[in-house]
Amino acid sequence: MRWLLFLSRLAFICGFFFLLSLSLLFRNWLSDESLVSTIITIGYFMGMVIVPVTILCYLAVLIIRRNLKKYVPLWLVIANLLFLFVLFYYIFYLNDPNDSQR
Repeated sequence: MRWLLFLSRLAFICGFFFLLSLSLLFRNWLSDESLVSTIITIGYFMGMVIVPVTILCYLAVLIIRRNLKKYVPLWLVIANLLFLFVLFYYIFYLNDPNDSQR
């Protein structure tokens, strides 16, 4: 189950870059365009794939009745869940087409 630990770490990094790309959306605090494009690519595109896949793998481990804390630290699971909630909030509420018509 070392692959789950690796996937969890990768999801954590992608989730962190997603928060960085959200901060770049509200305020452009970085002037290097190549670094901005790297942050956006890792944050938006990889983060929107890797974080949900990781949570689905957590659910699969829990369904087959294995102890998830044995393979992945609890803080990493909680952090990835928080990143998933922020990701869903961004997708469903901030990109709502009805919200921009008000």
